[in-house]
Amino acid sequence: MKFLSKKDAKLITDPLTDNNPITIQVLGICSALAITAELKASIVMSVSVLFVLGLGNVVISLMRNIIPSKIRIIVQLIVVATLVIIVDLVLKAFAYELSKTLSVFVGLIITNCIIMGRFEAFALGNGPWKSFLDGVGNSLGYAVILIIVGFFRELLGSGTLLGIKVLGDPIEKTGLYAFGYENNGFMLLSPMALIVVGLIIWVQRSRNQALIEEN
Repeated sequence: MKFLSKKDAKLITDPLTDNNPITIQVLGICSALAITAELKASIVMSVSVLFVLGLGNVVISLMRNIIPSKIRIIVQLIVVATLVIIVDLVLKAFAYELSKTLSVFVGLIITNCIIMGRFEAFALGNGPWKSFLDGVGNSLGYAVILIIVGFFRELLGSGTLLGIKVLGDPIEKTGLYAFGYENNGFMLLSPMALIVVGLIIWVQRSRNQALIEEN
């Protein structure tokens, strides 16, 4: 990121590590638990949030000086709702089956605490460029967790990644299944998503605490 100043680069890198919106701020947990049974759904949700938050932050930043403070939340909701409608229509046009899988959760992006939080805490007080970087950084921090959770849940729960059988065929008993391996169906249930996210939070916070103690 040589084209970015150190301060600007931190807007992207900080949410990926030290201030992750899910593991540190504990925001956006609902979608992290609900749609991560498949890696593909996790990726599409991550891209959707990247589009909504990145562009939404810019729009709110451009409008920050003309938005009356009393109606700023309403304006923010209108902006994010418009962007979510665009995402939903694109998914229905080009990935209909996946749009049915995500169903209501795409609409719930409107109330995603990460998005509304960044609008309120950052975009309203900073210029478009910094707001864009902040949106990208927090979206990537959110995406990293969703993709990690989706990776392990689909791999261990179904033996596939992006729908491709990577551990062998459980019916024909090839690959790992030839040695008696069985898919862990519990990984596809919501409680296991909570456990996986909890483990990631534990690792992330333990790492941060260790760095603090070293310094």
